[in-house]
Amino acid sequence: MSEVKKTPLAGEHEAAGARMVDFAGWYLPIQYTNLKDEHLNVRSNIGLFDVSHMGEVFFRGENALKSLQYMTTNDVSKLQEGKAQYSLILNEEGGVVDDIIIYCLKENQEYMVCVNAANSDKDFAWFEKHNQGAELKNESADWSQIAVQGKKSPELLAKIFSATVKDVASFSFATENFDGEECIVARTGYTGEDGYEIFCPNAVAVKLWRELLNKGADFGVMPIGLGARDTLRTEMKYSLYGHEITDETNPFEAALGWVVKPAKGDFIGKDAAVNYKESGLKRKLIGFSIEDRGIPRDGYKVFSADGQEIGYVTSGTQSPSLAKGIGIAYVSLGFEKIGQEIFVDIRGRKAKAVVTKTPFVDPKGA
Repeated sequence: MSEVKKTPLAGEHEAAGARMVDFAGWYLPIQYTNLKDEHLNVRSNIGLFDVSHMGEVFFRGENALKSLQYMTTNDVSKLQEGKAQYSLILNEEGGVVDDIIIYCLKENQEYMVCVNAANSDKDFAWFEKHNQGAELKNESADWSQIAVQGKKSPELLAKIFSATVKDVASFSFATENFDGEECIVARTGYTGEDGYEIFCPNAVAVKLWRELLNKGADFGVMPIGLGARDTLRTEMKYSLYGHEITDETNPFEAALGWVVKPAKGDFIGKDAAVNYKESGLKRKLIGFSIEDRGIPRDGYKVFSADGQEIGYVTSGTQSPSLAKGIGIAYVSLGFEKIGQEIFVDIRGRKAKAVVTKTPFVDPKGA
């Protein structure tokens, strides 16, 4: 087994008694106390996540915008300085190479792209291969990333950085100083809760993590592992690469057509993705709730009431918020309507389920 990579915060997790695992080649905490408590604390207070394994690729120079427009699906020209954008990288067949967030540091000239950890090297190689003249640099090894998620996160961040950090809008960011280093504080996240993702130089990561825990004590802050990160995103029906989206997945069947902008001009995978949609989608990504006992898991088969195999589960879990099994699945068209009865094969037993409106929980209404 190859040696796993460690983030600058690995020692902090071990000192806190976290259970550590190998995730996409990284040594990361799966839980500190237990998944349910960590999950619910994010929904009610604040959770801290070490997401330093995520990659950061910079596009600079006069061809930065041109390159990103050609390699991503969303319209990067709409991005103003201080704004962020969710987007996709497609292959020539219209499949999803990765889902990303693009941060505009300087309009038309400098952008940071946050990529998934498991795809960091693959994405950078893809960028290099299809680059349209941008100055490309993979700075993933230089940056740590801490996600601060939960209703009380604006108050905590105002104690760490300037008070104006509370005014940063969703999918926007500000440059803030911490211990003499410049950090990017973005109003983005993967939990559905209000919150931030802080990109900071490795040199200050440990001090920032400790400061967040110390000053967050009054707000009920807790460090959160990968286990709860996954249940939180599943409750929101957020896609995870390797599950809901893969190199064979079309963005329209994955309900991500809203970030595909054919009108912006040519980009890799455009024709294949659009042609697939226009020829008629054959399946759709849905959310479902288990009506019987049982927890659905990735790969479980989905059936119709008459026993016809109609799809498979891409992500499934026991929802800590709802105290029942929920999941995300691809099903054949005709079985995607809200309220539709379906059955999930859970270890040889077909558990009754129902197609459910998503997200499964509404953090704003909680």
